[in-house]
Amino acid sequence: MTYVQDVANSSLGHLPAGTLWTFDQSVTDVFADMLRRSIPQYDTMRRAVFDIASQFVQPKTCIVDLGCSRGDALAPLIGTYGAANRYVGADISEPMLTAVRERFAGEIARGYARFNATDLRSAYPEGDASLTLCVLTLQFTPIDYRQRILQDAYRNTLPGGALILVEKILGATAGLGSAMIKLYHAHKSDNGYTDEEIERKRLSLEGVLVPVTARWNEEMVAAAGFKEIDCFWRWMNFAGWVAVKR
Repeated sequence: MTYVQDVANSSLGHLPAGTLWTFDQSVTDVFADMLRRSIPQYDTMRRAVFDIASQFVQPKTCIVDLGCSRGDALAPLIGTYGAANRYVGADISEPMLTAVRERFAGEIARGYARFNATDLRSAYPEGDASLTLCVLTLQFTPIDYRQRILQDAYRNTLPGGALILVEKILGATAGLGSAMIKLYHAHKSDNGYTDEEIERKRLSLEGVLVPVTARWNEEMVAAAGFKEIDCFWRWMNFAGWVAVKR
């Protein structure tokens, strides 16, 4: 499907040339639309995350979302399991935290959801988790911190619990990576983004979003302690894994 772009609601139009990407209020306001138009098979990915995650939720345990943003990954889980579980969202962006706290104000008031300002480079949300979500988050943390974050996730996962990791990735080779990126940019163009906007966003994300290969991600997850790991979704340069603690 091709979308007609609404310039006023463009998820890229707020970025002046030369500006680094940040999860500010302008991004928060258009975040859902931006993801849906930027990530191929976005709704399929979200559904797959929920479906596979649901296999590992244990009653009266924590469900943790690292980089919760507006709470789109947690929403179907909260809607399904409600007060039978506790929900912990972590994010560094104050506009995102304001949005997610407003969205789940009732659950917060009833005491089974909380959303903390957390810089994963130096802190981690504690709690015995049967499920940890890390959806399009690790790629925004410096590479030097990623192994420790995954180790913290493993340490806080209950036996039988799982980590769900979704990342933008590099191709296994430079040539394959270039071919996938070409198709990715074509997808964004089909969804209404101009060549100028695509290039502006690419430049704004340099050094901010730093992907690694699928194999590298899998090796980090294994090194953290997870022994049962599988890829449950992939489209070109995006992939999702489930990792189980046995």
